[in-house]
Amino acid sequence: MRKRTEPVALEHERCAASGSSSSGSAAEALDADCRLKQNLRLAGKGPAEPRCAADAGMKRALGRRKGLWFRLRKILLCVLGLYVAIPFLIKLCPGIQAKLIFLNFVRVPYFIDLKKPQDQGLNHTCNYYLQPEEDVTIGVWHTVPAVWWKDAQGKDQMWYEDALASSCPIILYLHGNAGTRGGDHRVELYKVLSSLGYHVVTFDYRGWGDSVGTPSERGMTYDALHVFDWIKARSGDNPVYIWGHSLGTGVATNLVRRLCERETPPDALILESPFTNIREEAKSHPFSVIYRYFPGFDWFFLDPITSSGIKFANDENVKHISCSLLILHAEDDPVVPFQLGRKLYNIAAPSRSFRDFKVQFIPFHSDLGYRHKYIYKSPELPRILREFLGKSEPGRQH
Repeated sequence: MRKRTEPVALEHERCAASGSSSSGSAAEALDADCRLKQNLRLAGKGPAEPRCAADAGMKRALGRRKGLWFRLRKILLCVLGLYVAIPFLIKLCPGIQAKLIFLNFVRVPYFIDLKKPQDQGLNHTCNYYLQPEEDVTIGVWHTVPAVWWKDAQGKDQMWYEDALASSCPIILYLHGNAGTRGGDHRVELYKVLSSLGYHVVTFDYRGWGDSVGTPSERGMTYDALHVFDWIKARSGDNPVYIWGHSLGTGVATNLVRRLCERETPPDALILESPFTNIREEAKSHPFSVIYRYFPGFDWFFLDPITSSGIKFANDENVKHISCSLLILHAEDDPVVPFQLGRKLYNIAAPSRSFRDFKVQFIPFHSDLGYRHKYIYKSPELPRILREFLGKSEPGRQH
């Protein structure tokens, strides 16, 4: 019995052993097969993954481009909307155009004390205030001839007023828009004129600098008239010349026309960088370039100027002026085009009102780089003034 069972047990053991070995090899085979399939899958996915990554990168780049284009288009639409809206805004609010012409709210240089002209290198200058009208006060600078600078140290306003009665001629300077009587190029001109032996009296119109009041063409002209009368009341028979620059040429011709009409003309009128009238100047100004061909430009931009009572009609005023006239203009003037100064001269020269007076036009070549406000740098300026103002005999010079 035991002998029969032993072979059976051995058989079972061999079967179990063979079964276990066969199952192990089967497991190994199964693992190898799984690894092979995984490797095949990985090998199949290899080329696709970079393509997917590239596609995702392209999608992100296109998204960024679309976002950038959307923002750019939005900005362009806003700019276009603003470009179209500005003309309507100016038409509805003419006061905006007036502010852009006067620019009295632009105070350059900043942080200077107009009560102390000596801080600007004018140590022979006195600051004082005049009152042309009720509720209007204007700040005035009076610079005596440079040869008196030592005598002027520590002197009060009364001394300066008395000095106007000396034998030295006087220039009433009318500045342009923006800034104050303490502007850098203006101060440099005062120094040049003072060195040539002139008294220089200048002031800020109402609404400019530390002057009190609301700016207007009428008000600016009246301020200039008040200062002129104030000078004449103290200067005796000394010559008084009026010098206007840029927008100040409009004030100057308004003033001189009024003086001639009342038969108290100045001894001469000097116009630096003048225009014909404010409409032509506004149309020629570099700020108007982007709107110059805008439909209805005159109606949108120029008519509001006229409706605000601003004309500064130099071309009309010169027809009623009876005193010597000198025009100075740089060919490279970017603010008031040279051709406007030449045109004004061509209007004035044949005018009957200048029949017995000198009319002279002095151009400054563009190579000199004097532009709009640096004619004072010209080494020829002393000679020009000496020859023009030094001749008292009448006779027009072209």
